[in-house]
Amino acid sequence: MSRGGLARSTALVAGLTLGSQLLGFLRDVVLAAVFGVGSEIDAYLVAQGLMNLVLALMAGAVAKSVVPTVARSVADGEPERGRHSVRVALTVTVLVMLAASVVMAVLARPLVAALAPGFDGETADLAVRLTRLVVAATALIAATNVLAGAAQGHRRFGWAAAQGIPFNIALIVAALGFGSVYGVTALAVGFVVGSGLRLLLVLPPLLAVGQSLRPSLDVRDRGFREMVALVPPLLVGSAVSQVNTLVDRAVGSATGEGAITALNYGWRLVGLADTLVVATVATTLYPALAAAARPGRTRDLDDLVRRGCGVLLLLVAPCVVILSVAAEPVVSLLFERGAFDAEAVRLTALAVTGYAASLVGLALREPATRAFLSLGDSRTPVALGLLGMAVNVVGDLTLGVRFGVLGLAVSTSLSLLLVAALSLWRLRSAGDGLSLTGLGRCSAQVALAAACGAVPAALLARYGDGLGGTAAATASCLTVYLVVLWALRCRELGELGRAVRGLVARG
Repeated sequence: MSRGGLARSTALVAGLTLGSQLLGFLRDVVLAAVFGVGSEIDAYLVAQGLMNLVLALMAGAVAKSVVPTVARSVADGEPERGRHSVRVALTVTVLVMLAASVVMAVLARPLVAALAPGFDGETADLAVRLTRLVVAATALIAATNVLAGAAQGHRRFGWAAAQGIPFNIALIVAALGFGSVYGVTALAVGFVVGSGLRLLLVLPPLLAVGQSLRPSLDVRDRGFREMVALVPPLLVGSAVSQVNTLVDRAVGSATGEGAITALNYGWRLVGLADTLVVATVATTLYPALAAAARPGRTRDLDDLVRRGCGVLLLLVAPCVVILSVAAEPVVSLLFERGAFDAEAVRLTALAVTGYAASLVGLALREPATRAFLSLGDSRTPVALGLLGMAVNVVGDLTLGVRFGVLGLAVSTSLSLLLVAALSLWRLRSAGDGLSLTGLGRCSAQVALAAACGAVPAALLARYGDGLGGTAAATASCLTVYLVVLWALRCRELGELGRAVRGLVARG
């Protein structure tokens, strides 16, 4: 994919993702106002976490393995080969996830007891009931993930990027229309309905390229076997992410009422930058990496990874600064209404402060991980993910127990930063050897510019008030940050500017 094509695809995904994320934040504002921070919403989040654990058994791993297989079949001029492999992957994944959902529903009570030991009897009973509702969405989400991966392999990004829009609308309607009568049970039902709507939205781009949805159990298919070869280590990698969340919530359940919900809202706020910036760039970069990860094209792969990491660092650094120095006014501005009181603001702001630095880890880890997968190496990301999980667990049991919400969030950030650093170090010896020349220079320039931008932002956030103070802090941070990068002649700033000008010129 050319630089212009990559920029256009990224802009499309970013625009659609922005719409989805704005609705997602409206959803969170509605949930905060209706349910506040308490045991009822804690129970819902634990139930949702258990459902995600089921998904980690296969869906996330298969979805990631689909992209390089389909992208290579398209690049080789044999798209039908990839479409057949997708049919097999979809059939097998849905069958396995249906079976896993039944097992999870049966074992819901002991699982809730193990993963949220701090819940009282009433909260635990509610979590069990909600778990048995939300697992109905497992097969729907699994199918959505596989089909979205197939669409990305064909470089059809738009519809998949918009799938969060109907999902968020379903949850908003559930909370506002039925939350006061049925409580968080309405959210569980809305979650299932929204998951079905997400599946419907990823179908158009695949039907447009001739993808059949007819079931197939041709498990001897070469493309499917390529996917299967990636699945076991990716399976562990998917589980690692879920285990981290479950351990955070297990420790959080014992640190006080509302801790789990504060962590969730804090991560959602930090996750806005992750989804809009990191995930958007990584999604559009992945098929290009897969196409470049062939003999004789190491220079192309090296250039894509270096540019991807550099641009992501450039974009997330000011987000880290604002979320670190202005967490409380930002949280108050977005969420403080209805049942979301001052104590909820304080707890959530602590989570945001602790999570902010994780954006740097994600910005560096995601392009590196997709480069490893494109090279057919899924073991290295998994091994590093397991190391990161161990660091997170140790941090939860030390910093989390000692400092509560802040300690749990900081543990997550430390683990992601460590994994990112080790991923880049290992990537230098991957394939025919990647130099990543210039990434160290870019990192130093971004760090200096961010530190300069943090000074006026911290002062304005401390002495400002409400929307005006937050806006002034953000504007001052961005202004100083960009001026310093310009003065340092940051190459990545020039690349980003040229990409934006090219998009504007094309309308």
